[in-house]
Amino acid sequence: MIQRHLIPGQLKPVSHYCHVVRADRHVWVSGSVGMQDDGSVPDSTVEQFRIAVASIDTCLRQAGAQARHVVKVTVFMTDISERPLINPLRIEYFGENRPASTLVEVSALVDPRLKVEIEAVAYIDD
Repeated sequence: MIQRHLIPGQLKPVSHYCHVVRADRHVWVSGSVGMQDDGSVPDSTVEQFRIAVASIDTCLRQAGAQARHVVKVTVFMTDISERPLINPLRIEYFGENRPASTLVEVSALVDPRLKVEIEAVAYIDD
């Protein structure tokens, strides 16, 4: 069975998608950005990353998963030179459960104020 979740309190999707999809033991989290639910965006890449990770965590939990179940993340940044700034937050969130990862610099995200977007794939093995 496929479960598609639109999560109250999360940013409304800007297009025709949902926040998270679960199919059996597999979970896909749509790209999460550093925008507050009121539409405000902090200037700091670190604060944007913190908000995006919190959103990822909320989506995972809605689908019955946790950070330890994440097997792949993709991070999009508008300035890849700021990567070292977000690494401590990645370590804090994932701990010993290191997912496969891709980091890509992009010219822009859906809102010009945004500097980072994260998507995640999880597999629930318990």
